[in-house]
This record gives sequence, C-alpha cells and structure tokens, in this order.
Amino acid sequence: MDLFDAINTRTCVRKYQDRSVPKDVLEKLVDAGRRAPSAHNKQPWEFVIITNDETKSNIAALTDYGQFIQNAPACIVVFCEDTKYYLEDGCATVENILLAATGLGLGACWVAGDKKGYAQNVNIMLKVPDRYKLIALIPVGYRLDRQGAKNKRPLEQVIHWEKF
Repeated sequence: MDLFDAINTRTCVRKYQDRSVPKDVLEKLVDAGRRAPSAHNKQPWEFVIITNDETKSNIAALTDYGQFIQNAPACIVVFCEDTKYYLEDGCATVENILLAATGLGLGACWVAGDKKGYAQNVNIMLKVPDRYKLIALIPVGYRLDRQGAKNKRPLEQVIHWEKF
C-alpha cells in the first residue's frame, strides 16, 4: 500500500477477526516503530508484544477505554525511557506502528498510556523498570469490518500561511 493511502485510510479498529497475527508481521510493526525519529537520536523506546489471552484480559481490565484489547490477537505495548522528550519520541513510534499496520492490511488502535491512572499498574504487571513510562497500548489484528477512515476537517480549515 502506498504511504499516502495508508495515511488517508488509517482508522482506529476495535473489532478483530479470530485470527492470529504471525510473529514476523508483529516484528515488522515493531521494526517500523523503532525507525521513528527521536530527539538527539536517543531511541528511548522499548516494546512488549502480548499475545497471551489472560495477560491481554488483565491489561484490558485496567484501562478505562480499552476493554477491546482482550479481543485483539496481539497488543504491542510501547514504553519510553523517562527522557526529556519521551512523550514526543513515543508518539512518533506509535504513529509509525499504526501506519505500518494499515499498510500490512491490519487494524490497530491507539489506547492512551501516559498520564493515565492505570499506567503504573501496566508497568508493574509487565515487570517494566521504573525508568520507563507507558506511552500506549496498541491492540492489533485483522479487522472484522471494513469501516473507512473518519471524516477529517478540510485542509482549508486547518492550514495557515505565514501566521495563524
């Protein structure tokens, strides 16, 4: 899939087929994530891939809007070392993963991590060292439906030249 097609068609997917995602495909997603830009090329990210049903259910139960994680074949959990720009770096890696998932014919969704009340509990559950912050939970799978991307504000409404 062309990059701009992936950008234009990417949408949050919360319903998945009962079909596992091959290990090499999950590795491709993380590989796309690790190639994101980062401040001073620190590359502060670490990724935990979860395919165990019990672990996915336990994480889903912690979240306020991520109950559907338990039904996804896999969940990529993104952490960043607590550097000055950890959140910006982490968001860049998450977007790379989301676009790569779309490009590979998968559905995915960004479930917030940083600043959420459950973040520390996820870290504890996954035995993450204290110096890392939860950036996002990304459930991944083959989409159940073919729902298109949501309408976005027209370019004319968001673009400004020279000043706001």
